[in-house]
This record gives sequence, structure tokens and C-alpha cells, in this order.
Amino acid sequence: MRRGYLTAAVLGALWMVVLSVTVAVTMSFATGDAFRPSLSFSLLWGGLVGMALIHKNRVRTMQILMASWLLTSGLYGWGALQFGEDTTPAASTIGTLTLAAIFVVSLTKILEEIAPGQLTRHEFEHAVIRFLTGFGYIFFTAIVLIPFYVMLMTSLKNQAELMQNPLDFSVDLSKGTDLLRSYEELFTQFNFDTYLMNSFFISVLTVFITLAFAIPGAYAVARLRFRGQAAFSRSILLIYMVPMIVLALPIYIAFSMTGLRNSFWGIVMIYPVTTIPVALYMLQGYFRGLPSEIEEAGLMDGLSRLAVIWKITLPLSLPALASVSLYVFMIAWNEFLLAFMLLDDPSKFTLTRGIASLNSSEIPRQHLMAGSVIATVPIMALFLGLERFMTKGLTAGSVKG
Repeated sequence: MRRGYLTAAVLGALWMVVLSVTVAVTMSFATGDAFRPSLSFSLLWGGLVGMALIHKNRVRTMQILMASWLLTSGLYGWGALQFGEDTTPAASTIGTLTLAAIFVVSLTKILEEIAPGQLTRHEFEHAVIRFLTGFGYIFFTAIVLIPFYVMLMTSLKNQAELMQNPLDFSVDLSKGTDLLRSYEELFTQFNFDTYLMNSFFISVLTVFITLAFAIPGAYAVARLRFRGQAAFSRSILLIYMVPMIVLALPIYIAFSMTGLRNSFWGIVMIYPVTTIPVALYMLQGYFRGLPSEIEEAGLMDGLSRLAVIWKITLPLSLPALASVSLYVFMIAWNEFLLAFMLLDDPSKFTLTRGIASLNSSEIPRQHLMAGSVIATVPIMALFLGLERFMTKGLTAGSVKG
């Protein structure tokens, strides 16, 4: 067999397996019907279609193959997708046609440089890279979206539906606003508005305290010369070598003895301990990338060192400050261990601590999922809205000048 046919068959077979699994999972979640991929038929049809796509008369060959595939799928169950006994004909038809369309279009793109004859190294590597790129997009998208989808759909159900079929992640849109009952009860019966405000207040204070310590510390490491500077710069992140669970008992004892346990100010004091090192590390790398000549010109014009930092360095560092602030905010917003250990009063719970209180046999499971959605959506929206600033800030200090 020629190398071009072999490459097309192998990539086509593997790509069909990837897409059949993806479509089966998607259709199962969307409809509640039983879809499952057939690995043997996926390999068979994927290999045949892959070779057909690089055939000289590929249009005619593809028409015959696709017609055979759809016919045998519907009549004999020889397709890449297998259906349960209760699967409706409409759902099985949609699943099969969706898989066929996506597979042909995407595989055509993957194999666009593959010819029936011998391949060059460039042609072979490009085809493999396209396959791996598509697989990566699907894999990492599934990792992110599937848990969130399951969480969201579960939060929209009632207890009777969950008891009837916990694995049915479809939703009945005819219920209207009744779908949001769990969210309404969280705010009216479980004080989630208080948890949201507490988390926002603590996260914002953590950002300000972290920047207040990290900016001068990072500037000193990046610009000033003092004994032990190199050792300090290399050891900034050593604190993360000690797991927080190891420090939990000493922190609990110390905060209990000083009266800081179960208080906002205790949480606000301990959160920056976990965020200042990473903020120091990120900012000192950015400050080193700024041209020192600009600051020297300011010093020659009579500005003090603090004035140079305030009027020159910080305005030039706004992308880095934005990315560090967002990162610190996300850490404080999602922190659970310290909040769970130090907070006992429900009126002072953070959002993560409040969600943990829902994990009880006495509270319906959909309330826990609704609380998780409430905690996820704001930080997700904030990240997506400021992602370009975060990316710019994280990469701007990587090149000097």
C-alpha cells in the first residue's frame, strides 16, 4: 500500500474514533437518549473514507461510501454510532448526519495535502499536526465544557427528575422560569447574596494588600542592589513547596488564640500570604523587562525613587498589574481550605464556604450544583472579559526592552 493511502487510512480511522466519541457524548447529554460509539465500525468507516478522500475520483467514491454508511447505519446498525432501544428515530438520524458532515469536512481539511503516492516529510507532518490540533481542541474543550454542562443541567432539575434518572442531562424548556427555582431558593433561603458580597469584599481587599506589598518588593528585587538579592529572587516561590494542609493546624491554633478565627480580618490577613509570593515573582520579571534608562532619566530630572515608581514605572506596568490583580482575585475568590477551617459563622461565609455547607443529605443536590454555577459564572465572565490584558501582562516581561 502506498504511503499516502496508509496515512489517510490511519488518520481517518483515528479521527472517526475521536468524532464518534464526541458526538455520542454530546447527543447523550443533549437528548437523554443512549448513544455510544462503535470503535470497530469507526475504524472501518474512518479508514475507508480517509482513502476515498485522496482518490483521484474522490467525489464519486465519497458519494458511494457516504450513501453506504448512512444506509447501513440506519438499517443494520453498522455505523460508527450505536443507539439504545429507546432512542428516537429523529435523534439517531440527527446524530448520524451530524457525525457524517463534521467528519467529512474536518477530515478533508486534515488530508488536503495528502496524495495517493509517496509523501514528503513536510506533507506527512502537516497532516499529523492538523490531526493533533483538532484532537487537542476537542479534548480540552470537553474537559472544560462537560463538567460545566452537567453542573448547569443538574441545577435546572427538580428532585423527582434527579431521582428518576440522575444521568439524564437534558432539560425541559417548557417549564419556563420554574427551571430557575434552585437559584431563587439559594438567595431567599440560603443567604447566597451575603456569600457573594463577602467573597467580593475579601477578594478585592486581598488584591489591594497583595499589590501594596508586591510592587515595592518586586521593584527592589528587579532594580536595587543589596546583599542576598539573587538568593531572595530565586527563593520567592519556595513557600509553595510547603502544602497549605501542613500549615492548617498551626494557623488554626494561632488564629484561635489571637481571636482572629471566624472574622473577616483574619481571612484578609491570611489570604495575601498565599498570593504575595506569586505576585512578587510575576512583577519582578516584568520590571526587569522595562528599560532602566527611562527611570534613570527621571532620577536625573530630580525625581525621588518613589516618584519614579509612581509616575514612570507603574504607568508602564499597567498590563502586568492588571494580569496580577486578576490572578490574585481568582485565587482569593476560589480559595476553600482556609475559609472552611477559619469560618464558622454563616453570616461571614465566603462563597466557597457557603457551597460546602450545601453538601448535605438534607439539601437537594440541585442546590449544590446551582451554587457551583453561581460561583463559576462571575469569575469566568471576569476572566474572559480581561483575558487579553492578562495575556499581555504575562508575556510582556518575557522580552527585555
